[in-house]
Amino acid sequence: MLRRLVLTAAASVAALSTAPLSAHAVTPAETPTDRLMITVSDSGGDGEGRFELKCHPTGGSHPAAAAACARLDEVTRYGTDPFAPVPAYASCTMQYGGPATAHITGTWQGRPVDARYSRNNGCEISRWNNLAPVLPRTSA
Repeated sequence: MLRRLVLTAAASVAALSTAPLSAHAVTPAETPTDRLMITVSDSGGDGEGRFELKCHPTGGSHPAAAAACARLDEVTRYGTDPFAPVPAYASCTMQYGGPATAHITGTWQGRPVDARYSRNNGCEISRWNNLAPVLPRTSA
């Protein structure tokens, strides 16, 4: 039995060592990039406008790209969507966080993103704040 295992392992190693290497190496230009377009309106802060955020590698016109990518990496968990809307059944405090709105589109972790944000109740304020510095702090 042991001899059969050794012979099988040796044959496997021999077969793998003669197998050709990948015929196509991935170049940096072909590396998948997480790319988001973030539009912020009525925030009353410095983050007003339209920004591109690229992660893996970091880049774009976002004013805090490295910190924003790090935050997205931090909140991204298997089986969850960091851009998910507030569930319809959520009980939210009736508070107003100001007129700020945001729209995020693009691709994150190979999946399409089309998320809208506001600050019209406690749940939406928390959702917005959870993505800082992807979304800017507001003056409200």
